[in-house]
Amino acid sequence: MTTPRGFDYRWLKWRAMALIVLARNAAAEDTFDAMLARWPDDAYALSSRAHLRAQAGRRSQAIADMERVIALPEANAAHWFNLGFLLDEAERYDEAEPAFRKALELDPKLDRAWYGLGLVLIRQKRLDEAVAALERNTKLQPMSPYAWYQLARVQVDRAQPDEARKIIRHLKGFEPKVAAQLERETGLAPGND
Repeated sequence: MTTPRGFDYRWLKWRAMALIVLARNAAAEDTFDAMLARWPDDAYALSSRAHLRAQAGRRSQAIADMERVIALPEANAAHWFNLGFLLDEAERYDEAEPAFRKALELDPKLDRAWYGLGLVLIRQKRLDEAVAALERNTKLQPMSPYAWYQLARVQVDRAQPDEARKIIRHLKGFEPKVAAQLERETGLAPGND
């Protein structure tokens, strides 16, 4: 369904954004409710309301909103990622994994979906698959320490200390605090090549 572009729609959208800026999230959610009463399949209003609900700790309602979004023809990779993220937070890993995979099918360069998939696979104890997902994330975001950190932890869990040492050594070049944290947590020194 094409997003309505009339004045009423734009006014409500602007109002909701202003309320969020003013930290009046309950009033913003009411505005999204009003939008959805008129345009029940509006992806923007559903996604925005899901975000507010998640921030308020109402994760099941947020998930329900995102499930409505992904059923829409205009659902995109970011929508699927957001659903995966919420499902992961709810510890519904078996549902989060396909959501992240769908996000990646729609946008293989969505680095945060590779990271989310890697975390879900770690939680499912599927470490070899987690390595592959985290390595994809590090190729897309080489200077972000998060996937490198998780990748080092997985390598330790896989009994691959030399691989973990390489990562620690790599992190020392741009994130020495993260490298030091890994050294403390794993007991591994980076070593030399």
